[in-house]
Amino acid sequence: MSWAPAARIPAPWWRWTLLSAALVAALVWLAGRYPWAMGGPDIRGYEEFKLPDATPVALAVAADRSAVWFTLESANTIGVLRNGRLAFVRKDFESIEPLGLAIDATGAAWFTEAPKQAIVRAGVDGSIASFPLGTPVSRLGRLAVSPDGTIWFAELTHASVTQLKDGRFIRHSIVPPGISTDAFPFGVAVAPDGTVWATLQNADALFRIAPSGETTVIDVPIRQSGLSDIAVAKDGAVWFLAAGANKIGRYAGGRFEQFSVPTPNAGLTALAVAPDGAAWFTALRAHGLGRVSRGVVKEFALPRDNARPISIAVDAENNVWYADLAGWIGKLSADRARVR
Repeated sequence: MSWAPAARIPAPWWRWTLLSAALVAALVWLAGRYPWAMGGPDIRGYEEFKLPDATPVALAVAADRSAVWFTLESANTIGVLRNGRLAFVRKDFESIEPLGLAIDATGAAWFTEAPKQAIVRAGVDGSIASFPLGTPVSRLGRLAVSPDGTIWFAELTHASVTQLKDGRFIRHSIVPPGISTDAFPFGVAVAPDGTVWATLQNADALFRIAPSGETTVIDVPIRQSGLSDIAVAKDGAVWFLAAGANKIGRYAGGRFEQFSVPTPNAGLTALAVAPDGAAWFTALRAHGLGRVSRGVVKEFALPRDNARPISIAVDAENNVWYADLAGWIGKLSADRARVR
């Protein structure tokens, strides 16, 4: 650093102190919110928010983009991001693997709480309401909200895709009661027409519940697929993760397509479909995100080498949101995410 010539009157010592403090504060802010601005890789279009000693798990975006909700591992709170500000809603129990999360039309967040054997609702006013499953043990997967406000979730304990409506639970068993199975459901999604879709983890199959209640099992032509997340596009196409095969699958018009992820053993963890029809996924071991559009798979590196993305959602403007186990909530802007 060069100093002013001696002939000039130097600034008072306190002015330099204040300027230095302001510079340090600005650098700290940049490091927390835009870590790549501190000399890291120039990855444009990202914005990230550091959580205070918390590990996010599931993530969902409100339809009006007013809030991004996220569940937290081993915590007695659920988080929400509004207008760039983080807040936490307290509950009287600690979460363990809160994998299911969705937001209803009122902006309330619904999420799974296996240790409490319940489905829980967090209102926009900070209220918490629990709906007990009435079982001594619960293993729960993903959760979705249908257009009519019904809550659907994967209930591994009963090998069921279960419905919560008007305070009542209705179970749709994968197989008839009394018959053992390892076809446990995990991912759940609801199509615009009300059809419910789920993945069957150990069966290489999809489970379909028609609006009439009729159920169908559809075999997936990917062996040892390790099916996990599932999502439905506006046109009714069903997308799913075949994590065990390192592939993204698509089912439409009675026909399957499969797309291999370029990075081997990428660690596929979550899936979402954007308004423009592209399917987005998280790749935990590859430290990045991915997009499938027009038959092409494109990978996006995250700003940090230690990133471990675990969940993903796309808002109405095509911004891609993700939760990172390293303690971050992030967004890839629609300008960068848009298919060109």
